[in-house]
Amino acid sequence: MGPSRPLAAVLALVLAGPVAAGCHHRDAPAARASADATVARVPLAGPGFPPGAATAKALLAGLKVEWGRNWQTYRREEFGRYWSDDTDAVGGRNGCDTRDDVLRRDLDELREGDRNPCVVLSGVLVDPYTGKRLAYTYRRASQIQTDHVVALGAAWRAGAYAWTAQRRLEYANDLDVLLAVDKQTNQDKGSRTADKWKPPRRAYWCEYARRYTGIKARYGLSVTPPEKTALRDMLATCRQ
Repeated sequence: MGPSRPLAAVLALVLAGPVAAGCHHRDAPAARASADATVARVPLAGPGFPPGAATAKALLAGLKVEWGRNWQTYRREEFGRYWSDDTDAVGGRNGCDTRDDVLRRDLDELREGDRNPCVVLSGVLVDPYTGKRLAYTYRRASQIQTDHVVALGAAWRAGAYAWTAQRRLEYANDLDVLLAVDKQTNQDKGSRTADKWKPPRRAYWCEYARRYTGIKARYGLSVTPPEKTALRDMLATCRQ
C-alpha cells in the first residue's frame, strides 16, 4: 500500500519536480519537511506498551479463560486482504504502509528514502525471537517478516470471530500487535498460542509474555487454561 491522504499529496509535489504548476527545486526541502512532519506526528508504539511485568500479571489474572471457538470458520481475509493505514490503531493514518512502519520502528542502522520518508531503504534487524542479525535492503529478498504476536488465527478463536470487519482490520494493522522477526521462525510459529510456541531465545520470554498479555487485554481476547499457565510461567522470568 502506498502513501495516502496528505502525505501522498506532498510526495506527489516532490516527485513531480519543476513541471508541476508553481513547483520549483527550491520547494523540495520544504515539501520533504512537511512529509516528515506528517509521518512523525503519529507514534509507532502505544503509550505504556508493552506493560511492565507487574501490570501484565494483573492483566493476565483478569482475562477471560475459555477454550477457543469457531476455529473452523477462520479465514485470513476476515482481517483484511492487505495492509491498511486507514484505521485508528497505533500507527494508523500517518500515510505509511503498516509494514514500513514496523521496519522503521524495529530496524537499527536505518536508512529511509530521500523522497518518501515512509520507505525503508536498508537496515539491520536484531531478531527478538532468536537474536539473529538480519540485513534488510529495499526490493531485495529478505529473511524478515512481520509477525502478529497473537496470531490472527489465535485472535479469531479467542473472540475476534465476533468483531466487526473494521475492528479486525484495526487489529491486523495495530503496530503494538506486530513485530519484525526472522522469517523461518515466524513460519514455525504459525498461529500457535503461547502454550504451544515460545521464542527460541529464552531471554525474550518476559517481553514476549508482556506483549502477548497486553494485546489480549487491549482487545478483550480470552485465553485457554494452558495458554494462561504458559504466560504466567514466562512472566515469572521477568526481573523483579
